Amino acid sequence: MERRQFVKGAATAIGAIAYGARATPATAQESTLADAAPAKANRLVRAVSIGFNWSVPPLAELADRVDREAAQGTDIIILPEHCQGFDERGQKTLETLDGPTITAMAKLARKHRTYVVCPIDRRDGDLRFNSAVLLDRRGQVVCTYDKVYPVYRQECLSQPPVQPGEFARVYQADFGRVGVAICFDVNWTLLWKKLSNLRADLVVFPSWFSAGRSLQAQAIQYNYYVMSSTRIPDCLVYDIDGELLVHDHENAGKGFNVTRTELDMDRCIFHQDGNMPDKLNRLLQERGDDVEREKWLPMEGWFVLRAKHPGVSARELAKQYGLETLRHYINRSQCEIDKCRGWEFS
Repeated sequence: MERRQFVKGAATAIGAIAYGARATPATAQESTLADAAPAKANRLVRAVSIGFNWSVPPLAELADRVDREAAQGTDIIILPEHCQGFDERGQKTLETLDGPTITAMAKLARKHRTYVVCPIDRRDGDLRFNSAVLLDRRGQVVCTYDKVYPVYRQECLSQPPVQPGEFARVYQADFGRVGVAICFDVNWTLLWKKLSNLRADLVVFPSWFSAGRSLQAQAIQYNYYVMSSTRIPDCLVYDIDGELLVHDHENAGKGFNVTRTELDMDRCIFHQDGNMPDKLNRLLQERGDDVEREKWLPMEGWFVLRAKHPGVSARELAKQYGLETLRHYINRSQCEIDKCRGWEFS
């Protein structure tokens, strides 16, 4: 797809970037930012990934697993791609947003006041999509992401065929901005760049396979947390600098993997250029009791800042002291370099 075509059609309400001309499903367009809240200091997020093997558990069993995990306290639960299976002819697995799977998960999201990412084989009128549905703490559908790059042989040639999605999606949750990519999407960098440009803090990755280094490459390049839930089953969690934080594999028995982790959405990453030594030194000298340079990556020229106490925001302090984040630095540099070439993109 042409770069100029790809960047057309930004929808600011939910941070959607259009790929083409066909209208997005109404439920996605009508999503709101009702859950949005001002950025919080030390935005610690309790995230749970529930993966299972190729044998799809009955909906009642999956719901029971989600219920038990959510009861322990969590902010977001991620289920794997096609969490109720994929039938190439769609006779057993196709369902709408008001079908049994979303209905069951919506009740649990509402009961436990947690977000749930529930991927389904979705029917929308006469069309078929590989979708990840985000339910908010009230159990409402607030964002539907349709896989932009379905697998050609298994999905595009199925009957009915899976339609490629046309939008990158980032939703403003109360703890930060959540983006979604699904399985085969990992191979197309432009989608992941759009998630970065839409300021994702966390990208969830429901998938049939682990993706491994390909997934890590996106975290390294675009500096958001990435957390997967797969049909292996396993879970990978990558830090904002691409470091592997978690790799759990079938740890819950009977073909299940359950990963519970805590992510600090306030942590932020910077390039040394323009920030070191003066701005960083001044910040640490004057506010060293509140914020620390948690990581220093000399080969990349990157560093990570973290707040040391609840109620303190590393991001806000960095802004006050004039530090420029890594992604902003890269994007600004591209614009300036384009001007040197004699042209620029809006």
